[in-house]
Amino acid sequence: MLLALDVGNTNTVLGLYQLDVEPLQLAAHWRVTTHRTQTVDEYGVFFVNLFEMHGMSPKQVTHIIISSVVPPVESTLRQMCENYFHLEPLFVEPGIKTGMPVLVDNPTELGADRLCDSIAAFEKYGGPCIVVDFGTATKFEVISERGEYLGGAIAPGLGLSADALFSRAARLSRVDIKRPAKVIGTNTTGHLQSGLYYGYIGLVDGILERIFEELGHKPRVIATGGLARMVAADSRYIAEIDDMLTLDGLRILFERNRAPRPRSRTH
Repeated sequence: MLLALDVGNTNTVLGLYQLDVEPLQLAAHWRVTTHRTQTVDEYGVFFVNLFEMHGMSPKQVTHIIISSVVPPVESTLRQMCENYFHLEPLFVEPGIKTGMPVLVDNPTELGADRLCDSIAAFEKYGGPCIVVDFGTATKFEVISERGEYLGGAIAPGLGLSADALFSRAARLSRVDIKRPAKVIGTNTTGHLQSGLYYGYIGLVDGILERIFEELGHKPRVIATGGLARMVAADSRYIAEIDDMLTLDGLRILFERNRAPRPRSRTH
């Protein structure tokens, strides 16, 4: 099986793909908190326990691919893979075969998760398209009709924006981020939820509108990430929600970098 790890600033998503079927099938997936200070053994024991709780064994894993935007944990995860899975992981980093031209000033600056999202979106939905990934930061990725990565934008995520507000406004209590019953709130909780929720939808749709204007057309928009379903419900432009987009990007990258199977000899 293939173990795909998407390591984000807030969450790490794990996916297990079956390698004995074509195309590769997602057998199981989990979302856990990213811990920057965990040791090799703490990560190893956690992953092994997670597998065993679902009736699986680490011995079933034959390949590992990792996308990470958290450099402090990369060496820890590499060593964990070697110690607990006895495998050398493949990292999404410069030098990996992507099959996607990256038309930005410095392609090495593009985050691994953004590359995975873009590759998966073009493979699954075609181009042109735009990916909006709702994570710690909200990322916008623009892919051309020919499958080229054209560029994008990064905005503070909804959770990060809320944290900044609550940490700097002493009289405002923290509230759940959710869709309020109405825009015009009648108490402080309602005021905050309305401003956070509808204000953020305005940010997303406003950036999308400007991208459409710059492109001269309106591509399909795909949303992914932890808050995608909540925000997409009131967006005017998001057409698809794909929770597995980044994991599927990792799967596609693995297949593009997988050593070719040896041909059977004929006698």
